[in-house]
Amino acid sequence: MPEVSVIIPNYNHAKYLEQRIESVLNQTFQDFEVILMDDCSTDDSRSVLERYRSHPKVTHVVFNTVNTGSTFKQWEKGILLAKGKYIWIAESDDWCEANLLSTLHEGIVKDPECVISYCQSYCIQNENKINWISHTDYLSEMVEGTPFMKNKMLLHNPIFNASMVLWKREMFTRMSDGFKAYKLCGDWFFWMELCTMGKVHISGKLLNYFRKHESDVSGEAIKSGLALVETLNIINIFYERGLISSKDYYKTFKIHYRAYYPTRNKLDPKFREQIRYLFKNPLTSKAIFIKIVLGTYWKHRKP
Repeated sequence: MPEVSVIIPNYNHAKYLEQRIESVLNQTFQDFEVILMDDCSTDDSRSVLERYRSHPKVTHVVFNTVNTGSTFKQWEKGILLAKGKYIWIAESDDWCEANLLSTLHEGIVKDPECVISYCQSYCIQNENKINWISHTDYLSEMVEGTPFMKNKMLLHNPIFNASMVLWKREMFTRMSDGFKAYKLCGDWFFWMELCTMGKVHISGKLLNYFRKHESDVSGEAIKSGLALVETLNIINIFYERGLISSKDYYKTFKIHYRAYYPTRNKLDPKFREQIRYLFKNPLTSKAIFIKIVLGTYWKHRKP
């Protein structure tokens, strides 16, 4: 069995696929299989993927006959095919340094309780412009997962791209399938849930290149308000599971409300109403001020 299963889920990223796949195949750590997947792309993706079908590292080439419309359903499909002890979901429009896998693997095997190992990432826009860079204070650090989830991931998610993460496959059977319900925030849900199951290794090395481009769905989801709807729903779920205290819940809702209020009229009316309901119905009395403020605002607002 391979030590690592590399899943490359693709949709209409033909022009990035070769760079993505080659950056995987050229890793210094070579004990891995590659699972190539395509969700009914309308570009030249299929022909690019077919070129790698006979490669010795490639164990599966999966072409969907019906578009799922969900990155996270593709994740699940690939995970169920995987045989490795660890999984790396290498997004089809990203690429990486040759030592990414060796660094993440070295980190995750340090402690049998470690379930996630992740590195730092460049965010690339307009093909080669560095928009921003993630960072951490230590070159290598092992932390407890649940405090990390509460202190680092509730407001400022440091695991913002699947391509920067290696994780333990056996944990998947203990996870819910809730991540599949989301269009944008399913990965955030996935990593937070996984963090509660063990320790997290953090590498300070910049080894991943996360590409932002016109076909990226996150920008539109943020503008419309869908991202906030999903965020608030996920926070509710983690609070109901007892993984977030009332204090953390209150703090998180308060910060999101302050960010939302000045931009509320620019959001899609459908999502604005959902956001309004979520803010007006907090799950803890500590967030009651939001309920009062919102109730007063909507009661006296102009038609």
